[in-house]
Amino acid sequence: MLQKIFRFFFKKSHLTYTLLGMVFLIWIIFLDTHSLLIHNELNQEIKELNAQKKQLQKEIDKDSTAIEQLQNLDSLEKFARENYLHKKEGEKIYLIEFKDSISE
Repeated sequence: MLQKIFRFFFKKSHLTYTLLGMVFLIWIIFLDTHSLLIHNELNQEIKELNAQKKQLQKEIDKDSTAIEQLQNLDSLEKFARENYLHKKEGEKIYLIEFKDSISE
């Protein structure tokens, strides 16, 4: 059966069409601007961009909840005190550093 197939494709009259078909397949798979290799690279890039999009969406959601919480004046004051060491007028702030947290 396999020999019949080879004989059919490698007859002198069919040899030209067989070679042209092989050249066409090689062109489509490797050399064309829309080749399978480039298509796979683009699919990989799309997957990476979608993963990055999900990560950025999570950060946006986290920041949105932080902004909503900071709309309250008490939580805004607490945030400023904890992160930027703001203080009320006439108030003293003491920073306590533990010995193991000081880099030498």
